[in-house]
Amino acid sequence: MPLTPLIDFVFPPRCPLCGEGLSAQTGLCAACWSDLAIPGEPACALCQRPFAEAVAPGAVCAPCMAAPPRHDGIAAGTLYNAASRKLVLALKHGRRLALAPMMARLIAAKLPFVDADWLVVPVPLHRWRLWHRGYNQAALLAQEIARLRGAELVVDALQRRKRTPSLGGLGRKARARALSGAIGGNPCRADRLQGASVVLVDDVLTSGATSAACVSALKRAGARRVVIACFARVLDEALPLA
Repeated sequence: MPLTPLIDFVFPPRCPLCGEGLSAQTGLCAACWSDLAIPGEPACALCQRPFAEAVAPGAVCAPCMAAPPRHDGIAAGTLYNAASRKLVLALKHGRRLALAPMMARLIAAKLPFVDADWLVVPVPLHRWRLWHRGYNQAALLAQEIARLRGAELVVDALQRRKRTPSLGGLGRKARARALSGAIGGNPCRADRLQGASVVLVDDVLTSGATSAACVSALKRAGARRVVIACFARVLDEALPLA
């Protein structure tokens, strides 16, 4: 782009994690790239939870055996660690919106099957939280993923009907109570969701309570298949030992 040299002159490209100089405003330095934990194979056939050792094709992890999920897979760009946490916080609370394309590329790499027949839907924010923050970080990621995969973005397919407290520190039952009736399908998008294959996008997947509420709402609205996509997935047991 014509303005790129001028922008780079005024704001020299730097790594958003460590501040090291970069050749372009597009990512991280080599050292910080290596700090990200990228989930790989072998993994659970239902939720893509990485296994620590080789398993037979189609193997299912213990959590999915105990409670089969309603979703149709999870695609995580990274595992949640110190490096991915910094990026999430910079995008979510630090207003570093320019990080969204790079973070979305890592997610999109885990979605090779998504094409023009898919819908990309962000986890919604309540209107008051959206007004306060000014943007929905999940929607920024969803916009980039839809562009990268050639899919259709439906930013308002889901609605957050009531404000919910932070779910951090709450048990499973308390999370369920907080989210009860909070998320639903948008009646104006009912025809588009009927029979659709959907990528549900969020920045972080922690307990899965919010994404589960979204998956349920999408399937009640008629979606045939829902894959959860996130930048960082909290799976401490899958991280390498320090």
